[in-house]
Amino acid sequence: MKCYNVARITPRITKQDTWWRKALDPGLKFACTMRHLASGDSYSSIKWDFRVPSNTMSMFVPEVCQAIIDEYAAEVIACPTTPAEWKEIANEFLVRWNFPHVCGALDGKHVACKCPPNTGSTYYNYEGFFSIVLMALVNADYKFIWLDVGPDGAASDAQIYNECELKEVLQNKTIGFPDPEPLPGDDRNMPYFFVADNAFQLRTDMMKPFPFRNMTVEERIFNYRLSRARRVVENAFGIMSQRFQILLSTMQHSPDNVRIIVQACVCLHNLMRIRYPNMNINQVDREDVENETIIPGEWRLGRNMLLDVVNVQGANRATVQGKRQRQYLKHYLNSAAGSVPWQMRMINPRRE
Repeated sequence: MKCYNVARITPRITKQDTWWRKALDPGLKFACTMRHLASGDSYSSIKWDFRVPSNTMSMFVPEVCQAIIDEYAAEVIACPTTPAEWKEIANEFLVRWNFPHVCGALDGKHVACKCPPNTGSTYYNYEGFFSIVLMALVNADYKFIWLDVGPDGAASDAQIYNECELKEVLQNKTIGFPDPEPLPGDDRNMPYFFVADNAFQLRTDMMKPFPFRNMTVEERIFNYRLSRARRVVENAFGIMSQRFQILLSTMQHSPDNVRIIVQACVCLHNLMRIRYPNMNINQVDREDVENETIIPGEWRLGRNMLLDVVNVQGANRATVQGKRQRQYLKHYLNSAAGSVPWQMRMINPRRE
């Protein structure tokens, strides 16, 4: 991070000197915080490098993270509020990932934390550790455009989404979501929607893959095309967590401070995507169409990754309209208007 970032948050983290103690330099606070976020190292190990006591760091690290959020969140995490803004995102998905009417890719991940006092099994997830959940919506360029941090680890993707603000404003039509329009080269109106995995409910505003058993060729093509669009959220989580290793550790913070740290990491991730869009391009998944392979991003080579949030039986029951819409999209993506030249090769790779 450049000194420019320190200068912007300096007024928010500067303290006054007192008769008894000289205030810590804002640059030192920022450096300690970045080390903690990037490495995931504990305060007790960092203190020897910066000569700052652990208990002092425990006080100012959340403060610096909150300053980053206050200074940058409105600038770098901007959820669209008008049809034109949502259509701009949909156009990016169409151009980059060849899937029409996609306004974002949605997913949730567990962030491990210590067991909060007097909470029992509230934060205890299906893999046997305590966590909070980061639910996020990502655009075509791996940037987070909406997030919900803090549901307890015992909740599923479907439960969290059903109770979150994003679903509420979609249903209330107060988020400026575009009205249905024809797909490119088609004449039938189609709603705009998000893409997600099987943990979510299939709805007209949420498309997910067909079940993987006994799929037809058309269904396999639909799933391949959907996965190209949905992969951006997996890569966004992967890039961010490998860059900020604190997300892969078990945070020794209160739930409130974990939420602040996670939001700060999201702000910094988006800031780096905006300023350095081509940096570490090999970190993301890539397709080699000629050789009919998907090249995994470098983030997948890490020692561990953020854990997916799973479905609760019955929480994601598909709607009739959602099933019909997916069927229509399946036919469209297999038609001359919606197909891409390489899709059949990618689902039927040559065997050496």
